[in-house]
Amino acid sequence: MFGYIVTHRQELKVREDEAYQAAYCGLCRSLKKRHGRPGQMTLSYDMTFLALLLTGLYEPKTKTGSRRCPAHPLRRSFYRENRYYDYAADVNVVLTYYKCLDDWEDERRLSRLLCAGFLKGRMKKLKVLYGRKIAETGRRLRLLQEVEQEGICDVDRTSGLFGEIMAEWFVYREDEWEKTLRHMGFFFGKFIYLMDAFEDVEEDLAHGRYNPFAEMCEKESFEQDCGMILKMMMAETCRAFERLPILKDAELLRNILYAGVWTQYAQIRRKRKEMEEKS
Repeated sequence: MFGYIVTHRQELKVREDEAYQAAYCGLCRSLKKRHGRPGQMTLSYDMTFLALLLTGLYEPKTKTGSRRCPAHPLRRSFYRENRYYDYAADVNVVLTYYKCLDDWEDERRLSRLLCAGFLKGRMKKLKVLYGRKIAETGRRLRLLQEVEQEGICDVDRTSGLFGEIMAEWFVYREDEWEKTLRHMGFFFGKFIYLMDAFEDVEEDLAHGRYNPFAEMCEKESFEQDCGMILKMMMAETCRAFERLPILKDAELLRNILYAGVWTQYAQIRRKRKEMEEKS
């Protein structure tokens, strides 16, 4: 995945940080249980957020526990388990599979093709569970690929296609919260797509790859313009979030949405500035 949806740890209370680590470990546990080691290797912060969001909204019965794992052999790690962690694990595998295929097409990185190969068998099982969602994901990715191949620098159109993919996966079931979750997922997805494009624009142009910001990046106001666009996407995401009746881990989720995502943005800007000073 992309790894942009993280916490701002300096602003977290101790219990919030512990809750996030338990959620992260819970997702890792679900990935291993449902998809083995290959699935566990796809672990991402982005889907940890989805597991926390759906758990907070639907308040299911949640199992908690602790264990030692290879990543932390000297201490016991706490974890959470419920149906939404399992769902987030499945979504994580689906999106990672398609991301690996996209990276292979764009960069011809053999490691990404091998990763997709490891996950291909899992995808067959997931298509049985989420046939319509996966079909819609594939259809929109093909449309996105067509736009990219044509070299159309339409930021709203390209990010919107990825937003529609995330909107589909944010909806766990058809109920009174479907519309709000879909709206939130749409702008959440647009934010992720555009943040990824913002980070990679120089490298993409240097290697002749598509980037929706290709025409904007020559402007002196490029960073300010991108910052404004990203803030608009996250503002809509947050508005939708605030309409959901979430109490459990609400402040932790707000930390991610209002502060965490911007730590990554700041790192990207700092890295770009350092590169400019060296050149």
